[in-house]
Amino acid sequence: MDDFRATNRDHWDELAELHPTTPLYDVDGFLAGESSLMDLEREELGSVEGNSLLHLQCHFGMDTLSWAREGATVTGIDFSPKAIEMARELRDEAGIDADQARFVESDVYELPENLDGEFDVVFTSYGAISWLSDIDQWAEIIDHFLKPGGTFYIAEIHPVVGAIEETREQWAKFEYP
Repeated sequence: MDDFRATNRDHWDELAELHPTTPLYDVDGFLAGESSLMDLEREELGSVEGNSLLHLQCHFGMDTLSWAREGATVTGIDFSPKAIEMARELRDEAGIDADQARFVESDVYELPENLDGEFDVVFTSYGAISWLSDIDQWAEIIDHFLKPGGTFYIAEIHPVVGAIEETREQWAKFEYP
């Protein structure tokens, strides 16, 4: 693994330990039965009951597990070993069966060597694509795993949003690089 990827993975290992403790992720609400999915995602994707769903770059798995609660058989992948460990722990704590929600540690570009099968839905969301070094190869990975006639769904924000902080006066300012 090159230096950029190793540094990036180490960063996401740190975030995997930090994020579950922050209000942004509301793990307590999730464990109490709330979904981490946005209404937009559920409305646009529709029912996933009985579908297989591959969640690329799943972080510590809250959205993956929320799709499992919607009735999909899910596979979440992430290259952070800490994130995958935390996703499995969250799955177990939430009482979701391991046969319905599995997590695979893999760099997205190495996924064909680490995972078999095709999926009805390939899903990815907010903040994932800005970390990609080769979006064409990423698209090939999606094509590799998506069943013919299946659905690729992406919900994303522009990366510049991460540089903006809302102030108390309801103004936005560029605060972060």
